[in-house]
Amino acid sequence: MDMVQVGLVCLGINATELMAFAATMHESLPQSEFPCIGWREWVVLPELGISTIKAKIDTGARSSALHAFDIERFQQAGKTMLRFKVHPLQKDERTCITAEAELLEERQVRDSGGHTELRPVIQTEVCLAQYQWPLELTLTNRSSMGFRMLLGRQAVRQRFVINPGQSYLLSADQEK
Repeated sequence: MDMVQVGLVCLGINATELMAFAATMHESLPQSEFPCIGWREWVVLPELGISTIKAKIDTGARSSALHAFDIERFQQAGKTMLRFKVHPLQKDERTCITAEAELLEERQVRDSGGHTELRPVIQTEVCLAQYQWPLELTLTNRSSMGFRMLLGRQAVRQRFVINPGQSYLLSADQEK
């Protein structure tokens, strides 16, 4: 008898009845109204001219991040703009997209190694299957990372349920 069973016996609870009750409770829970996505999905950033990029769904990260380099600031119609380059496909340095977006702000972001970095933040539309919504993205060099884009928890909160054991539930696997 393990410690849990000993504790249940001490409380006068029958383990079999408890398991049956838990199963009943699970069945009575309402199904999520949110679509289910995998831990990685292919997305589109139409305003940036990115027709496909693999994103890791990272609920451990608060904000979303996009691999960007050669970031330049310039003024246009009284607004601070950014021009930057993106290699949207991992392990492909030949495919390069130049994009422009308005600078929203600069934000201190702590990476997975605990280092803080001041990153530019833009807002753009993101599309995942038939779903489209505005997204704040921090721009940083992710060339050494496994994914060119992270969708953080702010991006998926109140929109999707994540199945961490599955990939590409709403987007077809486009890897060759």
